[in-house]
Amino acid sequence: MASDLTCPECGAVYEAGPDEPWRCACGHALEFTERPHPEGKPLPLHSLDTSDGLWTFFEFLPIEQHVTFYEGFTPMVDAPDWDAQFKLEYVFPTGSFKDRGATTTLSRAVELGVERVIEDSSGNAGASIATYAARAGLEADIYVPSDVKQSKLMTIQRADARPVRIDGTRSDVTAACLEAVEGDADAAADASEDDTAPRQTGEGWYASHAWNPAFLAGTMTFAFEVAAQQGWSVPDAIVLPIGQGTLFLGAYRGFSLLNEAGIVDGMPRLLGAQAAGYAPIVDALGGETTDEDGHGTTIADGIQITDPARRAEILEAIEETGGDAIALGGDPIETALDRLHRNGFYVEPTCAVAPAALHQYREDGVLEADDDVVVPLTGSGLKTL
Repeated sequence: MASDLTCPECGAVYEAGPDEPWRCACGHALEFTERPHPEGKPLPLHSLDTSDGLWTFFEFLPIEQHVTFYEGFTPMVDAPDWDAQFKLEYVFPTGSFKDRGATTTLSRAVELGVERVIEDSSGNAGASIATYAARAGLEADIYVPSDVKQSKLMTIQRADARPVRIDGTRSDVTAACLEAVEGDADAAADASEDDTAPRQTGEGWYASHAWNPAFLAGTMTFAFEVAAQQGWSVPDAIVLPIGQGTLFLGAYRGFSLLNEAGIVDGMPRLLGAQAAGYAPIVDALGGETTDEDGHGTTIADGIQITDPARRAEILEAIEETGGDAIALGGDPIETALDRLHRNGFYVEPTCAVAPAALHQYREDGVLEADDDVVVPLTGSGLKTL
């Protein structure tokens, strides 16, 4: 039985189904009514059967495994030049950490009997959703910017999904996608007896990496893997990129659940990295949001988000963990990218934002030299072709 959805803001509950709303009538993002976690002590990493990848942690997930490539348990390697550990999230099937959320989101879609999924993306999430939809045998429409990278566009097309290229800003892409998802929204609202939430009444089910709680159920497995790979301990800090904040919030939710289950004791400081000119979280914290010349940067196209759907939750995660967020200009991102490539980490430019932020956090004294720090490398350099 698929888990129902609830609104943590107003308490409304929505029955699971292919026409379930993609957000609450009050405008808040929805969550699963179930919040499972296992009892007892976990096995050490060398005793864990990790052949199911991230689904090794099925006891934490309110979704059954239906669509998977057995992705997950990405390597965590020492990076002595950075005094950190890098978790290689770019070795997923589609070259992006977004596969964490795609496997759980498409598994949820299969549970609900969905026939078509719709997503909007700058490229990586769309390529991932398209790939996993193909694995599930479902149709997919992926809304992308008209200037989407060719490599990401080809991934979508070759998975037999339909790319819908939209002129304008990233927000325009989302608006066009939502129009397709909701379809005749006014008629749906009139027909509903208990709410006026935006139902999925149009061309398909909204497999949104920003709004759909199934996606965050997948990204929180990042925290479980980090803890397991560190002997069920917690690093001092994790430095992560923030666009929509799906990996950032996944880390927060995952470590929170581990604490609730009594598996670990304590939370890592969550330190965010945004691109100058696209830094709404930094702006909310009162920090500098442009580069040294007073401009923004377009090098990190994967996190060019000006209004994240879960902005309040990201800020809460920063506050609760004693974290922070900073914005990086083009020069430090390019410097970090070149340094990563020279050290054998072939990643895309957006991925370099977090290592660049790590350097800045150390320069600013936010992180000490001996702090145990983990940095995810989120996307493959093959995505830039």
